[in-house]
Amino acid sequence: MRVQDLADIRQLPVFRNMLQSSFDALMQSAYAQRFPSGLVLIRQGDSADFLHVVVEGSVELYADWQGRTTTMALIQPVGTFILAACVRDLPYLMSARTLEPSRLLLVPASDLRAIFRSDPEFAVSIVGELAGAFRSMTRHAKNLKLRTSRERIASYLLKQSQLAGGVDRFVLQVEKRLVASYLGMTPENLSRALKALEPDGVSVKGQTVTITDRTRLKAAAPPDVLIDGPDPESMSGGVSLPGPTLPGA
Repeated sequence: MRVQDLADIRQLPVFRNMLQSSFDALMQSAYAQRFPSGLVLIRQGDSADFLHVVVEGSVELYADWQGRTTTMALIQPVGTFILAACVRDLPYLMSARTLEPSRLLLVPASDLRAIFRSDPEFAVSIVGELAGAFRSMTRHAKNLKLRTSRERIASYLLKQSQLAGGVDRFVLQVEKRLVASYLGMTPENLSRALKALEPDGVSVKGQTVTITDRTRLKAAAPPDVLIDGPDPESMSGGVSLPGPTLPGA
């Protein structure tokens, strides 16, 4: 494990305040491994043997039932998954696969639980991380249940604009099929809804989004802090998709 990787991992909210001796002990039993694109790392229902830390690349968290699959989140460096299953020693509720060649750190869940019991600051950080993940999941559920597909898309594009610094033109980092799955719709429904939103002030060409009338777009899906957030500090592995980039970046 490279020194810079350890420094980046140390700064994650869940590891930041723990004793140095505890962090060293946890990292001593952890190991890094490279994985090719498209590899399933864990499957829902598997035992939670490791906490995974994405050091390079990106990982999709997804769930499936009766032949249907939905994207839950994308994890990018440096982010963790799936903490709750590791703490509770229960099966994973989600599966995970790499979206590109990736390097991950695998931390044995049994060691994580042992240090959780012995390091109070680490325990507090874990509780904070789990609380943040719960709030993120609750917001996502409210967005899916209370907003129409059109409102969800408008809200998503407004949030992407905000993450890019309030710009009116940005590039989506992820494929539209993942955006559609994350927002609870099919790719075909997403395409139709994007076209239908053009009179409300947004144009999408490929992965490039241009907001032509921000006032009209906000009227289509009024922002709500109790749904859209954010909380003061983002968690390592909540329910989200990566933010956008600027054109030409």
